[in-house]
Amino acid sequence: MAIQAVTVLGSTGSIGVNTLDVLAQHPDRFSVYALGANRQVAKLFEQCLTYKPRYAVMCDATAAVELQGLLRDAKSTTEVLAGEQGLVDVASSSEVDTVMAAIVGAAGLASTMAAVTQGKRVLLANKESLVMSGRLLTEAVRSHDAQLLPIDSEHNAIFQCLPAGFTNLKDAGIRRVLLTGSGGPFRQTPLAELASKTPDQACAHPNWSMGRKISVDSATMMNKGLEFIEACWLFNAQPDDIEIVVHPQSIVHSMVEYADGSVLAQMGMPDMRTPIANCLGWPERIESAVEPLNFHQLGALEFSAPDYERFPALKLSIQAMKSGGSYPIALNAANEVAVEAFLAERIGYLGISAAIENVLQAWQSSEPDSLEAVKAADKIARQMALVQVQSAEHKRCK
Repeated sequence: MAIQAVTVLGSTGSIGVNTLDVLAQHPDRFSVYALGANRQVAKLFEQCLTYKPRYAVMCDATAAVELQGLLRDAKSTTEVLAGEQGLVDVASSSEVDTVMAAIVGAAGLASTMAAVTQGKRVLLANKESLVMSGRLLTEAVRSHDAQLLPIDSEHNAIFQCLPAGFTNLKDAGIRRVLLTGSGGPFRQTPLAELASKTPDQACAHPNWSMGRKISVDSATMMNKGLEFIEACWLFNAQPDDIEIVVHPQSIVHSMVEYADGSVLAQMGMPDMRTPIANCLGWPERIESAVEPLNFHQLGALEFSAPDYERFPALKLSIQAMKSGGSYPIALNAANEVAVEAFLAERIGYLGISAAIENVLQAWQSSEPDSLEAVKAADKIARQMALVQVQSAEHKRCK
């Protein structure tokens, strides 16, 4: 069996760390070609010494210089690249077989598209790539004969429940897709208390260990909203084909209901190494070192409908997908700006969804026909969101 060369973009984040853990369990199957990160120099330096990639990329140019000095002093042979072009280069290299696209936010879009256009197997953990450019990306996958495999636990669960050779829901006899979400740390918080919630409280997810931005998205359920949009593109589905179900235990990762009444559910521990191993080994099954489910200790599994008053960001996401065009781009951009402001304590928790809603209400939509058009829409939406943040910040200071 030939060893697959893997590029891991976002290697210092939780997905990247878990990916490297799975890769290390299978040295006879995989080698690390390149690692990419944003600014975590010390962590990427340690990973370079451990996994000895040919290339290491830092999005931040200053951080790249610092990493280069550390590697030189350590007499490492890893070559350092910088910026978006560096990410594109290691994602599209002819020597790479598989790319883990796990850079958070819009920053991962160009490298994901570059890997797809070179016909790579792309393990997609960067949901924003599909949210922002779903039509462009899925068309590129088809035209360049690439493989796009979903890493998000929910999308990977759906992927595992679909029949072999799946093309669309109707031909597969599928009635609906059930996308589960935990409800995050504020699922039962009295609505009157939400306004006072702090970034640390929003980042205290009950089941998953994630980065701060994604943790806030889970608290607002924007994460589920983005996954809703992503699922439409991944599975060639219409918004009405997908139903969101709150499942606080995070044991059933998602379900597919068939026309005969059968419901197939993928279950497992809330551990990202399961979907990562599934996609790295696909169509084979490989070990992940994930603890098996103990059904004797599992207890009750709860399911309920989402509360849109508690989670307005979720409703905005569904509306953005139904509206189409560049609305999902505006949604994602406004959310990134608002969450960053919340984490910096410039706006309150409820200010996140308020900023997003105001941007969407003022948005003039069009259908982007290129990556440049996507980036232009993203830039405009960010500027609009920044105005909303500044307004909210001014009101808080009065």
